[in-house]
Amino acid sequence: MSQSIIAKRYADALFQLGKEKSKLDQFESELVTLRDVFRSNKEIFSFLKHPRFSIEQKKKLVDDSFQSFSSEVVNTLKLLVERHREEIIEDMIGCYIQMINDAKGIAEANVYSVRELSETEKQRISETFAPKVGKQSLNLTNIVDPSILGGIRLRVGNRIFDGSVSGKLRRIERKLVSANNR
Repeated sequence: MSQSIIAKRYADALFQLGKEKSKLDQFESELVTLRDVFRSNKEIFSFLKHPRFSIEQKKKLVDDSFQSFSSEVVNTLKLLVERHREEIIEDMIGCYIQMINDAKGIAEANVYSVRELSETEKQRISETFAPKVGKQSLNLTNIVDPSILGGIRLRVGNRIFDGSVSGKLRRIERKLVSANNR
């Protein structure tokens, strides 16, 4: 079974538990913090994967490191460690966040622009494009890309809205090339 399917099952179990206990948002914030910890501190992941340390030592590390977290999130982590599934922790977190966003009608999106966008500009982009992808709002990540020359390029999942100058130039070039080939 692929890692992503397994990660999705753990995320789904945690999501259902969060719904039952009305802790969806709490779990989300804890998991985002956990993901940041794993990304910034590779030693924790190395320790959890290392075969020389016992399962009990690894579970103690999880208990000590994340004692401010809810017992459900900590127990899920310990279960993943027990079953030697440490490598799917980040995937599981991503799946959980996707489930939360779907439930709230939010989509993750990257917006490419020549300069950093203001919060007002991001808000207007979200309001404009969210209905086009069937969502209530977009959670935008701004990526500065001088190669687009001007305008913006928005990527939501596998959909791309290209209003950049470089994109318009490419479309004009294709039209001219295809017109010349006739």
